[in-house]
Amino acid sequence: MFPAFLHLRSRRVVVVGGGPVAASKLDALLTVGADITVIAPEVRAEIEERPVTVARRRFEASDLDGAWWVVAAAPPEVNRQVLAAADERRIFVNAVDDPVHATAFLGGVVRRHGVTVAISTNGRAPALAGLLREALDAWLPGELDEWLLAADEARREWKAQSVPMEARRPRLLETLNKLYHDRAESRTASPEPQAPSPQAQSPEPRVNRPGSVALVGAGPGDPGLWTVRAVRMLQEADLVLYDALVDVNALRRATKAQCFSVGKRARRDSVPQDTINRLLIRAAKQGKRVVRLKGGDPFVFGRGGEEALALAMAGVACEIVPGVTTAVAAPELAGIPVTHRGIATGFLVLAGHTSKAVDDTLQSVRPNSVSIVMLMSIGARADLASRLMAHGWPADTPAAIVCAASTPDAWTWTGALAQLGAATPPADLAGVLVVGEVVRLRDVICQPVSSATPGESGNEVNYGRNG
Repeated sequence: MFPAFLHLRSRRVVVVGGGPVAASKLDALLTVGADITVIAPEVRAEIEERPVTVARRRFEASDLDGAWWVVAAAPPEVNRQVLAAADERRIFVNAVDDPVHATAFLGGVVRRHGVTVAISTNGRAPALAGLLREALDAWLPGELDEWLLAADEARREWKAQSVPMEARRPRLLETLNKLYHDRAESRTASPEPQAPSPQAQSPEPRVNRPGSVALVGAGPGDPGLWTVRAVRMLQEADLVLYDALVDVNALRRATKAQCFSVGKRARRDSVPQDTINRLLIRAAKQGKRVVRLKGGDPFVFGRGGEEALALAMAGVACEIVPGVTTAVAAPELAGIPVTHRGIATGFLVLAGHTSKAVDDTLQSVRPNSVSIVMLMSIGARADLASRLMAHGWPADTPAAIVCAASTPDAWTWTGALAQLGAATPPADLAGVLVVGEVVRLRDVICQPVSSATPGESGNEVNYGRNG
C-alpha cells in the first residue's frame, strides 16, 4: 500500500449507505471539512441531522461525478457497483469491512497537536491496527506540541540559511535535546517552584499520577440510558475502551478522551480478553484515567468480573459503575415484564451460546416456573428452542426475540417456542430471547402503539426507541 494523507477540505466526498456504519464515518470527514453527500434508499435520523447532503434513493454511477473520495458502506452487491463506477472515474474507494471492493484502506490513527500517525494492515487486520495505534499513542511524548513548535521555528531558520535536507535531522535532534537541557538547568537554578507563564502555549509534560480504571455499564444501546455517574466518568477519562454495541457518535460527544474499540461480535475477529486486560493495566500504570465502557451491565455476561480480578491482581484501582442490564431492559422496552404476579415470580438469565451450560441449568428448573432470558443467543435460537422442549417446555410456550432494544433499529418478534428457529431477525443486530408466559402480556401492553391483538402470534414489529 502507498501511504498518503488527503486534503479534503471543501472537496466532494460521496458516502454510499445510510446505516450505522455510514454514520460512524461522518465525524472524521466533517472534521477535515469535506463536502459530504450521503446516498441510500433509507437513511438514519442521526445522518440527516448532520451538515451533509442526503439523497434518499439507490446509488447511480453518475453520483461519483466530481467526487474526490468515496466511502462504500452498503451491502457487497452495491459496493461492487460503486467500485466499478469509481474505477471508471479514477477515484479511490474505501469499502468498509469489504476489502474485495476497496482500493483504499483506512488504518488506526493517532492525532496529537498537529502530528498524525496512521497504521495500516492492508485491510487484513483492523483490530491489530487499533492495538498498534494504542501502543504508539502511549509511546508518543506528552509535550509533542512543544517539539512541533521547536521544529517549525528551526525549519524556517534552516530554509533562510539554505541548510541542506540531510543536515536538518541531526540538528533537530540537538534542538529537541536542548529543550530538556534548558529545563533541567532552570530547575537547578530556581529551586522554588515557578508558576507557569500565562503566555505559554505548550502544556507541561505529563506528570506521574496514580491511574485508575472504571468498569462502566452503557446500558442496552440508547445513550439516554447512561447513568449520571457513567457520563461523569467519561468526561474525566483519558482513555476509553468501548464495546461494539456502544453508540460511538454519542461517546465522541461525551468525552475528549482517546476512544478505542475492543468490542466482540459473533463470527468476527475481535481483541482477545487477555489483551484488553493488559491494555487496562498498562494505561492505568501510565497514570491514565481509563473507562472500560461495556454494553448493558459490566457484571452480567460482560466479563467485567474477569477484568476486575485482573486489575486487582495488578494492584490497579478499579471502580464499578453499574449499567442498565440488557437482560431486563430489552424485554421491558418490548413490553414484556420478566416477572408478573401470578405468572412468573422470578426470571433466569442464561448465555445462550453455551449449550452445555444451558442444558445443565435447565435440568434444575421446572418448565414455565420462571421466565427465561437468553443473551448472546440469536444465532443459536433453533437449537435453544429444541433444548427447551427436550427439557419439558411445551412447544406452544410463548417466546420472543428482541433486537437492538432502545435504538432506532429496534425489532421484536413473538410466537410459539416451536416457531423460534424459523423467525428471521435482521442480520447483524444483537438481541435477546425471552421464553415464558410473560410474553403474552406484550399483546396487551403494546396494544396502544401496535396493531397486535390479544392472542396473536408470529408478529414482527419495529417500535423504534419505545420497543
